[in-house]
Amino acid sequence: MSDSKPIDRAEGVCPIIDIDYRIDRPAFETYASLNELREQAPVLYNRTPFNGYWMVTRYDLVKEALQRPDVFNNKLVSALGDPSQHLYLIPQNLDGKAHVAVRHVVNPWFSPLSVKRIEPLARERAIAMIEELAPKGSCNMTNEFAMLYATEMFLAMLGLPVEDGAMMLPLVEEIFHGFFGGDPEDQAKAADEIKQYFDAVIDDRLATPGDLGTDFVTFLLNSNMDDEPFSRENILTLCMTIMLAGLDTTRSALGFIFLHLATHEDDRLTLIDHPERIPDAVEEFVRLYALVIQDGRYVAQDVDFHGCPMRKGDVMWLGLAQANRDPRKFDRPDEFVLDRDSNKHMGFGIGQHRCLGAHLARTELIIVLEEWLARIPEFRLDTTDPLTERGGQLMLKSVPLAWSV
Repeated sequence: MSDSKPIDRAEGVCPIIDIDYRIDRPAFETYASLNELREQAPVLYNRTPFNGYWMVTRYDLVKEALQRPDVFNNKLVSALGDPSQHLYLIPQNLDGKAHVAVRHVVNPWFSPLSVKRIEPLARERAIAMIEELAPKGSCNMTNEFAMLYATEMFLAMLGLPVEDGAMMLPLVEEIFHGFFGGDPEDQAKAADEIKQYFDAVIDDRLATPGDLGTDFVTFLLNSNMDDEPFSRENILTLCMTIMLAGLDTTRSALGFIFLHLATHEDDRLTLIDHPERIPDAVEEFVRLYALVIQDGRYVAQDVDFHGCPMRKGDVMWLGLAQANRDPRKFDRPDEFVLDRDSNKHMGFGIGQHRCLGAHLARTELIIVLEEWLARIPEFRLDTTDPLTERGGQLMLKSVPLAWSV
């Protein structure tokens, strides 16, 4: 294989496109674009931005690539942005034995049994927040409810005070703003403040350990990875990773779910009349509105992937959202189908790097839907203006809702 650039190797092999998925668009335009590319070809080359990336668009090929970590590694977990400036994450950026060692330690903390431990608090906070909003007759789902709830549940899962959510929320917002066009210096400052918060938590737990079963930092301080204690830096990185991976995705999911229910009365009434179907609905929502639209990978070794000459160091986009709407895998893929016979979606990824917080995310979404529909069953979209979705990690920037009081 030659030393030519990826775009040169793609020439004559697959379609070459110029689409920047980091920019804001009208709501649902990104899904329409991704659908179109999937039907155009199973693999394309997108030469924007930076060095460009191969795009794998169909379910079977995305699944295959995700199950070959020896060929497509996790030193990069997003195809978007400048690869030289990506944020180091644990365990996402680890492969092989190092990844297995970390997941062996932390997987039990995010198991269904562990998540069940915080269910009472998750339900209590959801009820309190909904009942506070109910008399107002309106709210912006993304900004007034979803992000605060996700932040509080992140803190609860780690055994930290949910009251710290109010302090952490603007810092988290600044970090995500930096990912998608904000000031890098402001982002770095916010990240430093959050690290200082966790630094103080570590100091406190070293002096006064918490409960090993309910306090995540104490748990990590008493855990080993490959027979070595977790370093302070690894603990800080792991806490930051869990926060970044869980908060924005949950907010994104709630925005799309509540927009759907506000504009699809039949689906909303079905869940009101049959709340026992809410877990099934959450699975279908996660398929239809993928929490993460793509996984990024580095090509770890020269490979011919379905006719495409990929070389070590190339960047790949693995289209989770495209796979989730692939008509070769799902009937009526762009519709919400509650009674879907098989729903093997990739909303949480697949393979050894499957989302660590999948059980927590499911639980949060189920609880919010159960408690919201029990208290505010009738609601509508409170605007006639077009909605906008943020580029990068898709999120509706505003979902204004209204209801009668």
